[in-house]
Amino acid sequence: MPVAAKNNVRTLATMLALTGGMLLALPVATAAPPSAPLTGEPAQVKKLLEQKFQGATVGSVTKSAYLGLYEVQFDEQLVYTDAKVTYVFVGNVYDTATKKNLTEAKQRELSRVAFDTLPLNLAMKKVKGNGQRRLAIFSDADCPYCAKLEKELKDIDNVTIYTFLYPIDTLHPDAARKSKIIWCAPDNVKAWDVFFESGALPKNNGDCDNPLAATAALGQKMRVSATPTLVFADGSVVPGALPTQQIEAEIKHGEAEAARLAAAKK
Repeated sequence: MPVAAKNNVRTLATMLALTGGMLLALPVATAAPPSAPLTGEPAQVKKLLEQKFQGATVGSVTKSAYLGLYEVQFDEQLVYTDAKVTYVFVGNVYDTATKKNLTEAKQRELSRVAFDTLPLNLAMKKVKGNGQRRLAIFSDADCPYCAKLEKELKDIDNVTIYTFLYPIDTLHPDAARKSKIIWCAPDNVKAWDVFFESGALPKNNGDCDNPLAATAALGQKMRVSATPTLVFADGSVVPGALPTQQIEAEIKHGEAEAARLAAAKK
């Protein structure tokens, strides 16, 4: 975020909170889908936000179904404001009937990518079972949460896993070297598994052509800021070492949603 925007955003601490700093929504219909291009009141809300928070990037503006607020993609987060942009609310909105985090759901929708457009040639490809389902992962060789995720993935079957080597140098300065060595192995998928099981690296200098620079650019474009980050078939981007049961549920949901979206295009 630009410095000017950061200075302005300090005032975003205005919150509606009933519990734990979270705005709670009473059971109502879900928010209306975003419209483009912006016209009428949403366009005016966007204009006012850009005037009051100069330097900030204002994306989608959508009228919500609760309290007359607008959902706004503000830089890299979702915030809420009234029609006159008198107040800006920062936090998670929950539906008290379903206990659903509406903010998280909308953020996932806005951050979706088209799975079929991912440059999968930059990733290591591991086929488990029939391999019919799809999962992409941005992973760091020295990330402890990535190691945890690898253990959780052992019980996931019938999936093709594409692992993008995504070392975060500021946290793990030796991860890039290890990633290059693993990539250069004759069977880099096996080398990856062996590394996480025993810490052993293949016997090479890591001096073959590798995709690390291209993968870094891809991650920056997708705003991947943490490892592991998972991408499911419907394009949902979810960071964190999810437990096995949740991974399975996300894969099933992602595949079903991807099929629904594909059918809708026909």
